[in-house]
Amino acid sequence: MPFLKIFLPFILTLAMVSPTQAAEKWTITSLDWEPYSGKKLPDHGKSIVKLRQALQLNGIILEVNFLPWARAKAMATQPGYVGYFPAWPEEVNEGFIASPPVDWSEIAIMSLGERTIPADLDSLFSTHIVGLIRSYTYPKEIEEAASRHKNNVDEAPDENSLVRKLARGRCDVAITDPAVMKYYAEQNNIEDIVALKHICKIPLVLAIKNSAQSKRVLEILTNALARQIEPK
Repeated sequence: MPFLKIFLPFILTLAMVSPTQAAEKWTITSLDWEPYSGKKLPDHGKSIVKLRQALQLNGIILEVNFLPWARAKAMATQPGYVGYFPAWPEEVNEGFIASPPVDWSEIAIMSLGERTIPADLDSLFSTHIVGLIRSYTYPKEIEEAASRHKNNVDEAPDENSLVRKLARGRCDVAITDPAVMKYYAEQNNIEDIVALKHICKIPLVLAIKNSAQSKRVLEILTNALARQIEPK
C-alpha cells in the first residue's frame, strides 16, 4: 500500500521519541523582597530571574512558593523543597548549605533625610534608635552591635513596616538593603529616604537543604552559574 510505505517511517520515528521525558523541576521557597524577589513582580524579581536562567541551562524548571521569611525558611525543610532563596550567607540555617552567589545585595544605614552619624556601628547603636527586621540574620558585626545595645533596637516584622517606622520617627536610622527600602518607600509615597553609609556588599545564595540530592544540586547550580551569561 503506497500510503503506508510513505508514512510508516514517520510513524515509527514518532514512536521512538514519544513520550518525552518530563523536565526536572526544583521547588524552593522565597519571600517578597522587592526588587530581588516577589510574587507580584514581573518574572518574580531580578534575583529569581538569575536563578531561573541558570537552571534553564540544564533544562530545569524552577517553581517558587512565596511566604513570609521565617515561614519560608521553615517550609524549606519539608519534603519536596530544594531550599530557600535569596538568602544572605548568615541566613543559611543548620541543615542547609550555601550555593555560590546567584546575585548580590547591599546593606546600608538608611535615614529619612541627611543626618550625621558616628563612624562605627557600636557608637551608632549606643546613640541612635536603630530599626532592624526581626526575621533577618544580619552580618556578624551588626548582630553583635545590636546585641550590646538591645534597648536601642526597634524591630520591624517586615520591610514595609520598617520604612514606615523610619518615616514616622519611631527609629532614627534603619539597616537594610537600600534598593529594598527605596522600593517600599515608593509604594508608601515616602520621600527623601537616603543611604547614609554603605556597610557591605553581600552575596545572595540558594540555601540548599541537606539531603541525598544536595551534592548533586550544588554541583548542577555551581556549574550553571559558572556558565551563565549576564542578561543584557
